[in-house]
Amino acid sequence: MKENNNHIIALIPAYLDNQLSPKEKASFDSHLGGCEACAEELSRFISLFRSFEEEPVQMPTDNLRANFLEALEKEKGAQDKVVFQNTSETKNRWIRPFLKVAASIALLFGAFMLGSYQQRQESNKDIALLETESLHMKQTAMLSLIENQSARKRIQGVNFIDQFENPDGSVINALTERMLIDPNTNVRLTAVDALSRFTRSDTVTSAFIKALSTEKNPSVQIAIIENLVRNQESKAIVPMRKLMEQEDTQPFVREEINSVLSEII
Repeated sequence: MKENNNHIIALIPAYLDNQLSPKEKASFDSHLGGCEACAEELSRFISLFRSFEEEPVQMPTDNLRANFLEALEKEKGAQDKVVFQNTSETKNRWIRPFLKVAASIALLFGAFMLGSYQQRQESNKDIALLETESLHMKQTAMLSLIENQSARKRIQGVNFIDQFENPDGSVINALTERMLIDPNTNVRLTAVDALSRFTRSDTVTSAFIKALSTEKNPSVQIAIIENLVRNQESKAIVPMRKLMEQEDTQPFVREEINSVLSEII
């Protein structure tokens, strides 16, 4: 994705999701009319997602079907012209064209199957390429939203994790950063929830443990503790005890830690 302060590429996801205010949308449309780069990126987003709406059914080409029917008619015509003279000769003359027709059908059928197989292989390659491009664009859209100035849009970006079955390191790092440093409590809490499905990752576990020493909001603290306990993370015992000893730790947070420590000791 192009990086330029004059471009509005980062707003494309919100634009397509009708999340822009009337003023923002007007500004977006105005910029789009004079910026070929942004218009091209918008077109790519739209066409890519439309391409997944319906996968075409692979059918034999018209040329292959026409060639098959033409060859079949020729063989039938040749068979009709056979003159039967005696039993032995009649039998031989009947068998030969029949075998030729059968051989032609077998060849055409083989050609059709080979062509169909090749079409499927090409189609699979195209689909894999589209899926890769789609994943890249989804990732770009997510990371753009996560960096947005609006807390609501950052939450929208964090929730975009549902689009990824196996997110790469850049996505995980972006989520852990939101959990650790985002100024909005709801964004941090949403990031904890998003990361909770990746607790087997050392990166995520380390981020949860680090957050115990920096997080001040009780709700976020409880959410982090629950994830560490669920994962039976013994490395969390020391920072959890330190959190209990801090004067500004809420009583119900201390009670929560005290009740769950035995589960991981």
